Amino acid sequence: MTPNAHAPNDDVNQRLRDQYTEIARLAGGLAHEIKNPLSTIRLNMELLAEDFAAAETPRERRALAKVEVVQRECDRLQGILDDFLSFAKVRRPNLEPSSLNQEITRVLRFFAAKAREAKIDVIDYLAADLPTVLLDREAFQGALLNLMINAEQAMPQGGQLVVRTSASPSGDGVILDLIDTGCGMDEHTQKHAFDAFFSTKRGGSGLGLATTRKIIEAHGGRIEVQSEVGRGTQFTIKLPVPPRLAAETPEGPT
Repeated sequence: MTPNAHAPNDDVNQRLRDQYTEIARLAGGLAHEIKNPLSTIRLNMELLAEDFAAAETPRERRALAKVEVVQRECDRLQGILDDFLSFAKVRRPNLEPSSLNQEITRVLRFFAAKAREAKIDVIDYLAADLPTVLLDREAFQGALLNLMINAEQAMPQGGQLVVRTSASPSGDGVILDLIDTGCGMDEHTQKHAFDAFFSTKRGGSGLGLATTRKIIEAHGGRIEVQSEVGRGTQFTIKLPVPPRLAAETPEGPT
């Protein structure tokens, strides 16, 4: 095979990346343009709500109810725009040698209060011999927290969330499992779980899991889901260990 055998594919991939970057830039600009008039609408709805705060007549109460509907829809649209801007953001991850277990522990501490309030028992099985991995710590923590919040929402009556880490059998990566005892997903939902704008939640933007997958893939990893309706869901994240880090002492520099 000649050195330039893959050049055509490389050119195509570069063109696709350039097109995606341009589309993301334009979409981000459009979202920002929408946010400006939306902020004006929200402000005026707040002022109208104040005017009708002491509504006495049936007509005034009906007007206040309509204002509140618009406020709720504005809040929902604001959330969708924020999620979209996060998803569309093109940012090269700032990868640093990190301890996966330490990053998980930080997120678990942050999530602890919400878990107690939702009556969720969090159980962690963090392997002690994990090799060091490269992480953009802020981005990875955000992705992990999003998965935990998804699990919490899938267990409205409480339940159990297991967080488990292990080294891959081949030794070239690490594995993170998040297993909940929630409502689970049917086959159709599993198939489209990571699709942008796909959501089974009322008012959901459908960008949370899509953004999470984008973050994991930016780390050179992949995320998979297994689920059964009525029994729960398992998300599995697989992250690579660069060869030079694989030779280091387990749980190396953070």
